[in-house]
Amino acid sequence: MGHAIHPLLNQGITATSDDFAGGTLVCRCDANPVEVAVGSQVAHNHACGCTKCWKPDGALFSLVAVVPRDTVNVTRNADKLEVIDESAVIKRHACKECGTHMYGRIEDENHPFYGLDFIHPELFRENGWAAPEFAAFVSSIIESGTPPEEMSAIRQELRDMGLEPYDCLSPTLMDAIAAHTAQAA
Repeated sequence: MGHAIHPLLNQGITATSDDFAGGTLVCRCDANPVEVAVGSQVAHNHACGCTKCWKPDGALFSLVAVVPRDTVNVTRNADKLEVIDESAVIKRHACKECGTHMYGRIEDENHPFYGLDFIHPELFRENGWAAPEFAAFVSSIIESGTPPEEMSAIRQELRDMGLEPYDCLSPTLMDAIAAHTAQAA
């Protein structure tokens, strides 16, 4: 029995297009959707089990990637966006009507990921964005109601999809955080 990891992941991961250079993210509203132009390919795309990320209905994981902050521009219905938790490190800008998180921004210039915005690439109108590379914060799905005894099977499903499961970020990103911290010290 498979789990509802994420609709796109359960269908099979789509290959990255070498020609993809960005596109338009669109919220889930039927009328007057929020649109956000992104002028680059995504990086570090991953399945995320944290409790803060927006997930499609029924999904255990979100898909999250980063793009340079200066490539993100709200082009339609910016008035429908609100930051859902002002106290969070990542200020997630969501549509007030449908609840879809359009982008997350870090305002703290000392944060290792300052200058990168977090997006959900499945919201692109276009295809070709970079495929997911790993799964992060896997244990966090327990906080969302997943029984702990299902975790071994879920981790195996992620591995079968080609996504190594971690209970933090990938080693590459953890190394980047540590290097930033060491340099700041």
